[in-house]
Amino acid sequence: MKGTPDTADGSRTGPSPASGARAAPRRPALARSLERWGAFARRRLRAGELGSLPVVVVLAIVWITFQSLDDSFLSPRNLSNLSVDIVGTGMIAVGIVFVLLLGELDLSVGSVSGLAAAVFAVLNVNNGVPEWLAVIVAVLAGTAAGAVQGYSFARTRVPAFVVTLAGLLTWNGLMLYVLGSSGTINLDANGLVAALTGYYFTQDAVAYAVAALAVALVFLVPYQDMRRRVAARMPHRSLRFVVARAAGLAVVAFAAAFVLNRFQGLPLALLIFLVVVAGLDTVLRRTRYGRQVYALGGGVEAARRASLGVTRVQTAVLAVSGTMAAIGGLFLASRITSVSQSSGTGVLLLNALAAAVIGGTSLFGGRGSTWSAVLGMLVIQSIASGMAITDTPAAVQFMITGGVLFAAVVIDALSRRSQEAYGRA
Repeated sequence: MKGTPDTADGSRTGPSPASGARAAPRRPALARSLERWGAFARRRLRAGELGSLPVVVVLAIVWITFQSLDDSFLSPRNLSNLSVDIVGTGMIAVGIVFVLLLGELDLSVGSVSGLAAAVFAVLNVNNGVPEWLAVIVAVLAGTAAGAVQGYSFARTRVPAFVVTLAGLLTWNGLMLYVLGSSGTINLDANGLVAALTGYYFTQDAVAYAVAALAVALVFLVPYQDMRRRVAARMPHRSLRFVVARAAGLAVVAFAAAFVLNRFQGLPLALLIFLVVVAGLDTVLRRTRYGRQVYALGGGVEAARRASLGVTRVQTAVLAVSGTMAAIGGLFLASRITSVSQSSGTGVLLLNALAAAVIGGTSLFGGRGSTWSAVLGMLVIQSIASGMAITDTPAAVQFMITGGVLFAAVVIDALSRRSQEAYGRA
């Protein structure tokens, strides 16, 4: 729209008023755009709308630190392994994001992931059920576990962390019962589940094609939204903003494709993970169900008075969490090609919760996205990988991860306080 100036956030408003006076000399367009974006960023920071900035800064510090200690940290081999290692726990963290958006916690995800892996192993290995059918039954077991917990939470109004704490014990006991006296079941190293984390697209063109498709979607979706808003004469992002964001993603995506191709190519696990994250992000941001989830995170009573199906949404959210926990459990089993009595235990639950919170999902509900789990998981797994390469004791890893988690919680609390002061919370 000619003659319509951009606002600070890259959006456009109505036509500029006509002026009879001679216009003052204008600075270059790039300088004006940088100044507007800088002012917009400062206003967002003062208002507590930090977005993914803190976790990106932390990730950069972690990578620079470990690369300075050992130059193999950013090698194609290590980064490729890192991209696969984040998937299992990352899937679980994505489900936790849904629960956190309600302002609740799901403490049962580790046990549900172990139960799903055990169900698959017993059906496929011990009873000869085809892998594809055993996978479906295992995932449905996770969905059922989450739905039971969600319905109990919604109907009794007992806090979700209490209901899921009981679920943690129940599903872990059921997993031990399903495994029986054998304790450990080895999976087929050449089977479908093993291929989830063991298969790589070795052709260079595949990684670059996926990168190009991602950039195209990141440009086209906001561009179409911008055009609809222009037609409706509503505030909208400028074309420069949309192009700049797509260009930034293009740099990251093609650099990642280049690095992965220098080792074994694009991992199937990473591709599935990104597709799932993008799909669930679309569900949250562009569907009625997603808007209801955010609405419940803003206030359950207000949602009830607005006639939202609170019980249905809460049950569905815990079912999503259980489903993602089951999928994550299968990826974790695929990584080690076995299921044992320790599956789903240890620090798995803590890492999944920490990933969602470190990535920027608020503990107070109503703010966050599925991409938060990806960023948070990158931080946690990068710390673990760096510690392994530098032979640092595991105790130090726990302390560093705990410190990052504490910092994330403090930033979240301060951010919410700033938003309340600006009337945005």
